[in-house]
Amino acid sequence: MRILIYGINYAPELIGIGKYTTEMCEWLASQGNEVEVITGMPSYPNWKVFDTYRKRWWFTEIIRNVRVHRSPLYVPKNVTGANRILHEISFGISTLIFWTPRLFRRYDVIICIAPPLQLGLAGVIYKMLHKTLFIYHIQDLQLDAAKQLGLIKSKFLLSVVEGLEKIILKRSHFVSTISDGMMRKVNSKGIQADKIISFRNWIDTSLMAPATPDPSIRSLFGIDSSKKVILYSGNIGEKQGIEIIIEVAEALKESEAFFLIIGDGAFKKKLQDLAQSKRLENIKFFPLQPIELLPGILNIADFHLVLQKKAAADLVMPSKLTAILSVGGAAIVSAEKGTTLYDIVDQNKMGILIEPESASALRIAISKNLNKDLNKIRRNARYYAQSYLEKEAIMKQFHSFLTNKV
Repeated sequence: MRILIYGINYAPELIGIGKYTTEMCEWLASQGNEVEVITGMPSYPNWKVFDTYRKRWWFTEIIRNVRVHRSPLYVPKNVTGANRILHEISFGISTLIFWTPRLFRRYDVIICIAPPLQLGLAGVIYKMLHKTLFIYHIQDLQLDAAKQLGLIKSKFLLSVVEGLEKIILKRSHFVSTISDGMMRKVNSKGIQADKIISFRNWIDTSLMAPATPDPSIRSLFGIDSSKKVILYSGNIGEKQGIEIIIEVAEALKESEAFFLIIGDGAFKKKLQDLAQSKRLENIKFFPLQPIELLPGILNIADFHLVLQKKAAADLVMPSKLTAILSVGGAAIVSAEKGTTLYDIVDQNKMGILIEPESASALRIAISKNLNKDLNKIRRNARYYAQSYLEKEAIMKQFHSFLTNKV
């Protein structure tokens, strides 16, 4: 098959949507498919174009048999709702350089990755011209999250974007997304259930596996062997609601708990300043680490924090959870009852559930479980990852779906 994928995030971005788009493309290419990607310059999650891609314009590179077409885009230093919209619009305009000639080429499958949600317009136009299979893949219900988090204030702008989303959802052949809750949300927008497919985020369970904690990893981050490691790793942004970590670190500064924050994002500087103002010595911040260190880092954690705001419930699915489950991690998960995240963790007994945005709930969960035997939770987490999140099984199922529909 000839497959064209359109998404703003791609390797060498290590986390988030870019990680999954990259792994999907490389897996599809490994099966003998001809895969092309139209994407931007890497900048996630620290909102700064990676050094090796700075001051570059349009170009194409081959990465693991995938033809990657790069377009320049505006990346704001201060991330606001308005700046994010400009960021996404600049990408859409910039990629016309690559899209225009491809409107005259034949592909078997077009996959547009949202967010940004408007990227689906390219798929709609291409489908109209060629009747090609068009899949709109939703990693994050961006519009719903923006509304509930108050990131878009203008009613006119909201109505325009809602209309655009409706057109894309209606005109796609299939809409895929990553959780049951998100599938229900798409269905509530008037999309028939038989048009919505599950395409969950995955993990390589052989790579991300349980292991004895490596003392050298603790030393790398300057963590005393007597401390219990409370790890938050990933994007540090508005949707996570991780500012409560500072309050909890302050409350537990006399305990064994040590908070390790690894990642980047628009909210990181504020967190660092807050921790510094409180002179906390039981919390450290580090940038994202090389991927080869990730299994070792995850395995030194006594607890993993999977936090998000109430308003983001069932609109996003924390991608970091797949790796945590795969290494048999004990996760403290903030989720409201009735959401997919809550139900999955609760039904499979594979984490400690707390109320979102509650510093007291997080403090109590840590204090109560700091010296408990959590091996049952760890075993359940690993079992779930192996049973439902294995990369090879998910990709084979998706590939079979594409083959049958083309």
